[in-house]
Amino acid sequence: MSNIINKADKYFMNTGKREPIVLVRGEGAKAWDENGKEYLDFVCGWAVNNLGHCPPSVVKAIKEQAQTLIQTSNHYYTVPQTELAELLIENSVMDELFLCNSGAEANEGAAKLARRYGKIHRNGAYEIISLSGSFHGRTMAMISASGQQKYQDPYSPLPTGYINVEFNNIEAVKAATNEKTCAVMLEPVQGEGGINVPSQEYMQALREWCSQNNILLIFDEVQTGIGRCGALFAYELFAVVPDIITLAKGLGSGLPIGAFMAQKKACVFKQGEHGSTFGGNPLCCAAAVANLKYILGNHIASHAKNMGEYITNNILALKEKHTVIDCVRGKGLLVGLVLKEEISEKLCQQTEHNGLLVNNVQKAVIRLMPPLIITKEEADQAVKILDKSLSELGY
Repeated sequence: MSNIINKADKYFMNTGKREPIVLVRGEGAKAWDENGKEYLDFVCGWAVNNLGHCPPSVVKAIKEQAQTLIQTSNHYYTVPQTELAELLIENSVMDELFLCNSGAEANEGAAKLARRYGKIHRNGAYEIISLSGSFHGRTMAMISASGQQKYQDPYSPLPTGYINVEFNNIEAVKAATNEKTCAVMLEPVQGEGGINVPSQEYMQALREWCSQNNILLIFDEVQTGIGRCGALFAYELFAVVPDIITLAKGLGSGLPIGAFMAQKKACVFKQGEHGSTFGGNPLCCAAAVANLKYILGNHIASHAKNMGEYITNNILALKEKHTVIDCVRGKGLLVGLVLKEEISEKLCQQTEHNGLLVNNVQKAVIRLMPPLIITKEEADQAVKILDKSLSELGY
């Protein structure tokens, strides 16, 4: 056993299962462990490293900013923060934003903004409707918002004000809406829930229902945003404009940064009602600016769309040989391989042994999140490893 693993197991709280690999270096779509073994990385920092490991333009920006100004506070203006705000707002349908440190914090901020809206515009309404299978973060409030009992049970009683209803069922949302409702919150594509994609009709009906009832529509784009699903923001794929969207993961190309953006009508915070010490610090913002400029300037979202279709079709071509494959679902390079048997954990272990890192989000679902700059050659290699691993497991 690695000395690093022994030390980590000694000092860290046992909050999650780690694979027995010590990664020491990464470049593009590849990573290497302490023994020099090479892996194709289709976990991608949990959809964080959209440009792969150590993209040169981002590394350059981090180096330059680290030598200039790392942290001030939001008591002052900084150049990288303003540049990032301009890039995000001018390339979206949102009007204003707040910068923070993570996806959970972005979702918390969006929930606070929705409650503030409800207090002002809906006679104190405070409840937020979310969907079964959803995942919005690890804070107490966001566990309550997440529609997965396995995350909720250890921490009951949970904070109130969150109502979970059936996924992709507009009648369930309508039935749950009352005078206390201030917002509906959902992921455009559910990640942790198993790469579940709602229907176009549902998304448009949801927008219409929220507008009719003067309640806010919040899209959690922590995982789906910044090109991951084949558009800069996943709301574009459904031709639906939310009132608030949240971002994190792929925004900073590996550095911790989050944001929530809102339409003007939802921007109801007053001075002193929200804040963050580290949110939008110059170092993380400089990384995010370089990341976004590269993604926008090199049509990376379009490449993600095309490569997602390419990988999906190549996996589906294996169905006749490996009958355990049920289907493939997702958008862009957020891909879910759905299996007919609950073998996702041992399949992940087998692909890892063969040099491919993937993620089992459900007992019968594998999540593939390669960097958005993935090549066809690398995609072909990944599919070959999946093919080989399924054969070795007897499927």
